[in-house]
Amino acid sequence: ANFIKERKPKLLIPPESAGSSSSVTVIKGGVLLLECIAEGLPTPHLSWVKVTGNMPKDEPETENFGKILKIEQVTAADEGTYQCTASNPMGRAKHEFHVHVEEPPQWLKKPEGGVYSVGTNLVLLCEAIGNPEPSIQWKLNGMPIDGTTFRGRISTREISLTNLQLQDSAVFQCEATNKHGTILASANVNVLNIAPLILTSDGENYATVVGYSAFLHCDIFASPAADVRWTKDDSIEPLSTFRYELNKNGTLEIRDTRKEDSGSYACWAANSVGKRAITANLDIRDATKLVVAPKSPRVLKSHSILLKCQAEYDSHLKHSFKLSWRKDGDELPVNSTGGGRIILDRDTLFISSVILEDQGVYTCVASTSLDTARAEAQLIVLDVPDPPEDLQLSENQNRSVRLSWKAGASHNSPVNESIIEFEENRWEPGRWQELSRVPGNDTTALLSLAPYVNYQFRVVSVNAVGRSQPSKPSLRYATPPAAPDKNPENIRVEASEPNEMVMKWEPLKPVERNGPGLEYKVSWRQRGVETDWNEETVKKHSLSVQNVPTFVPYEIKVQAVNNLGSGPEPNITIGYSGEDVPDAAPSGVSVEVVNSTLVKVFWFGIPRDRVRGHLRGYKVNWWKTKSMLDGKRHHPEKHFLTFVGDRNYGMIPGLEPFSEFHLTVLAFNSRGDGPESSPVVFETPEGVPEQPRFLRILNFDKDSVTLSWGLPKKANGHLTGYILQYQIINETHEVGPVSDVSVANRSTLSWRLGGLAPSTRYKFYVKACTAKGCGKALTEEGLTLAQGSKGSGKISDAVKPTQRFHPSEALEPGTEFTVRLVTKNWVDNNSIFEDVIETRGRAYAGIYDGISTQGWFIGLMCAIALLTLLLLTICFVRRNKGGKYSVKEKEDLHPDPEAQSIKDEIFGEYSDSDEKPLKGSLQSLNGDIKATGSADSLVDYGEGEHGMFNEDGSFIGAYSGSKEKGSVESTGSSTATFPLHA
Repeated sequence: ANFIKERKPKLLIPPESAGSSSSVTVIKGGVLLLECIAEGLPTPHLSWVKVTGNMPKDEPETENFGKILKIEQVTAADEGTYQCTASNPMGRAKHEFHVHVEEPPQWLKKPEGGVYSVGTNLVLLCEAIGNPEPSIQWKLNGMPIDGTTFRGRISTREISLTNLQLQDSAVFQCEATNKHGTILASANVNVLNIAPLILTSDGENYATVVGYSAFLHCDIFASPAADVRWTKDDSIEPLSTFRYELNKNGTLEIRDTRKEDSGSYACWAANSVGKRAITANLDIRDATKLVVAPKSPRVLKSHSILLKCQAEYDSHLKHSFKLSWRKDGDELPVNSTGGGRIILDRDTLFISSVILEDQGVYTCVASTSLDTARAEAQLIVLDVPDPPEDLQLSENQNRSVRLSWKAGASHNSPVNESIIEFEENRWEPGRWQELSRVPGNDTTALLSLAPYVNYQFRVVSVNAVGRSQPSKPSLRYATPPAAPDKNPENIRVEASEPNEMVMKWEPLKPVERNGPGLEYKVSWRQRGVETDWNEETVKKHSLSVQNVPTFVPYEIKVQAVNNLGSGPEPNITIGYSGEDVPDAAPSGVSVEVVNSTLVKVFWFGIPRDRVRGHLRGYKVNWWKTKSMLDGKRHHPEKHFLTFVGDRNYGMIPGLEPFSEFHLTVLAFNSRGDGPESSPVVFETPEGVPEQPRFLRILNFDKDSVTLSWGLPKKANGHLTGYILQYQIINETHEVGPVSDVSVANRSTLSWRLGGLAPSTRYKFYVKACTAKGCGKALTEEGLTLAQGSKGSGKISDAVKPTQRFHPSEALEPGTEFTVRLVTKNWVDNNSIFEDVIETRGRAYAGIYDGISTQGWFIGLMCAIALLTLLLLTICFVRRNKGGKYSVKEKEDLHPDPEAQSIKDEIFGEYSDSDEKPLKGSLQSLNGDIKATGSADSLVDYGEGEHGMFNEDGSFIGAYSGSKEKGSVESTGSSTATFPLHA
């Protein structure tokens, strides 16, 4: 160990004598080897670093324990200074290698030859790179070019000749040389005399659309160069307008094409050697046009939108026409997208259940083989605003606080209002209530608060679409308690028992309590009496006081009180103690008869102190005692009408004519009815009768008919006779003049009308009359027999009521016959009621001879008789259950020409008729009925039992009398249906 001596590093390669640096040259693409060997003790460590230039992209390799640095495929980036460092604890030794990368010549631009026309110019370029930079030398047919004798111009990178001639044909060469090599490029230049050669095919077809540019090609090779011109449609004149432009290569450009540009064009090329021409055909098509509707749709979220793309294109281009849709520039697939919400169907785009992401620009793209058109629609999706965010409280006071928030997205509809809601957790936890509204898009509000409430707030934004979801709640804010700010409202005394007073009021709302321990201090005293206030404090919102006088006024006050004090001084309210029924009857009751069904009642009201409550009105009671027609007494059946308010008269409608009545009047209040006045007796005068019970046509002939009718349902007086009327009608609703027949005998219930036209339809009318006038007509229609028709009839003797069948005389076989059964009731030898039923049949030959003695025939007749009896029973039951005459349908088709021009006072005779006159009927058949002239308004008529009126003003109910109870139809009858009475 004593013999070992440490030494600092020493470079052996390169030797120290070479200095601290050396230069190294390497060819681009070759291998760079740098060697560094050092000695020393301990053995030195070798490291490499690039001092200048860019570091190699790949880490260089080292060999032989770092003594050799190797870089393969050297590039220009590897050029720079590399440093080798040998180091041990005794010191360091360094050496720098300056690496230079060189390369042989390479072409950037080589000269290109070709065929040239006489008189044209020639320019040849030659550019090369290398390191060192290569030198350039031009050669002509292998020999260097002498610049002093060359007729052209020559430079390092370019050689040029003007006005080429045939003898200029040669091989031009460019030679690039540096120390690493030489490269050579040749260009063959041929100068020729050639007649124009048109390379474009003859008869080419071109097409474009209106407004586009058209390019007609004419590629020409000629030596010397050819003159080119275009003509159109066999014209010899060249094209010369500003829209036509001839390019250097012979192409004709037609800008802003029009329909008239269509046609055949010729391209002519000529030089000294010759000339040539080709033709080209140009078609101008209509441009494709698009319109998308709607243009700027605004649609609510979750609604649907349909975009329609209307396209116009040239019919010649229909086979190449294509349509597509894009959204924001991206093409939409043809199949449904968006989970089936977006449906494309050629020219329509349908979006259902629109979402916010559907908003954007939708483009309809139409393309043909010649053009492309686009049309856009800007879809705007509207929605309620997003909820406000980030609620903050500031400016805290006992009765106020400022609330601020950030507005959410408005979704294309500006916020026009913000609703501030609150919730408190003491009285109604979880219930949100509106507190304030902020107009516009303000995002702050100073809120007025009530004492003793633990608030939290939230905000709802509102736009034209609707309300947003509420924001998240704010932090809670509690206000301190205080005395009440207000007293209860709506103080009143409600209905109660006599000698009692029940006071009630609306309690304060929870947020109006202002503090704990809310109670109500109630004060009352009789009005006009000098006395102290009675007081009582309660927690509920009512108080009942006993042993007070009946219906006297009291002054009442209610004040709110809590643990922190009392509310403001309350206002005084006037209320009345409990009511009792009136104890007096109206006086001076009198009756004024207006007409046969209407009277006016007068009375004197009861004194104010006898009402014993709030007067609600008066009731008039009446009942019929007897009929003036037959003098029969009636069981009293009371009716009444109510007249509201403090008044002293009223109208009583709907009375039965020609009758005696009793009438009383009473006052009533909220508690009930007072005593009735003494009865007043009055009589109604005669009125016009009601309709006859039936009208039937018993016999038709070619020029006459027999009419039969029944007594009126109510005579309303002493009958004086009947009026018969008839007129011609037809199916067009045109009617003839009306003829009248007066039947003066009130006992006559049938009449034969003669002098009628054969085979003609008539409408017949019958109405009963009293001294007061004639009532409403009953109608029937019938058709007289044709001229020459045969018809005969016989009337049998009266049969017994118990008889069930009646034999008739033998008829000729084939004879059509009608059997008519007439039922009558007799009173004092007068027929007062009559009904008819008839049926038709045909007589047959042979089989009936002698059958009347057969047992089966007798049984059959008995069965028919039983069925007939059953039919009569059913009809009788139906009649008593109520029904309508089916003849009404005919009356609707051919109504009574009688026109009711006036009514008695408000309601006239209280008829429920609403029939209208036929077209062409110009006069009233009831012109003898007069109006009473009364002008009382509807308020003169009270409310009460049966107190109802028809829309036409007629009174209905118990006063209108009994109604017809039934009807039966005979399907075999030639006339209309009619009532059948057993």
